[in-house]
Amino acid sequence: MYVILTFFVLHWSLSVFMQTFFLHRYGAHRMVTMSPRAEKVFHLLTFLFQGSSYLNPRGYAILHREHHAFSDTEKDPHSPHTSKGFFDMNWRTATRYAGLWSGRIQPESRFLGGYPTWPALERVGDKWFVRVGFGALYTIPYFLFAPHWAFFLLLPAHFFMGPLHGAIVNWCGHKYGYRNFNSDDKSMNTLPFDFVTFGELFQNNHHRFGQSLNFAARKWEIDPAYWLIRALAAFGWIQIVKEQKMRLDEIEAVVAPSAGATDALARTDALTAP
Repeated sequence: MYVILTFFVLHWSLSVFMQTFFLHRYGAHRMVTMSPRAEKVFHLLTFLFQGSSYLNPRGYAILHREHHAFSDTEKDPHSPHTSKGFFDMNWRTATRYAGLWSGRIQPESRFLGGYPTWPALERVGDKWFVRVGFGALYTIPYFLFAPHWAFFLLLPAHFFMGPLHGAIVNWCGHKYGYRNFNSDDKSMNTLPFDFVTFGELFQNNHHRFGQSLNFAARKWEIDPAYWLIRALAAFGWIQIVKEQKMRLDEIEAVVAPSAGATDALARTDALTAP
């Protein structure tokens, strides 16, 4: 049992860290810089750790920038407030992402550029037999160590790990929790210590200060990925050139969600800067 639980937690943690660090904070926002060689290494690690659910950095970055620009409006690609339900939101997210990645959907030019690309690896990562192969590898520990058939119910989470993390953040991060800042959307902070998605559930903090590397704002809020990223910088593997700080004087004890989400186009300027 402990082998299976360790394997699951390890896969979950490595996958969600690469998503929040490489795809989100680096690929979509460029909060840190790194050498071309380091970018290749972290891109490869993202592919290996996400495996069967590998997400293309270009598709991810454009989709995420659209989310910031149109948060909780009809043009938001994944808002729980403009969807018919959890599954409808994720279906819309998946179809939009696939269209952006493949080029079938052409986004506004301001959302383009500044994300990592590695065409050869991206083509390999999207092959169906590569995804199935990773899925088969995930099943091996279960056949060897699972003490009961019920543990096999964890396998779908392995198979769809990347989109699952996104689904949790997009749904819970805009429906449940508390707010530190007034914003033009309905973003929430779901957990004061986000051990589930390594800081991604501080959606209210992040939407108010979109270029802040640390998604936590209050002293008792903990963003685990931020401290891991600081460790990478301390070893010299990445560089933190300029770190945006949250304005703590804007924090209110309890802020109710705004009545109507409005278009937040101005917030995309920093997102698309090279």
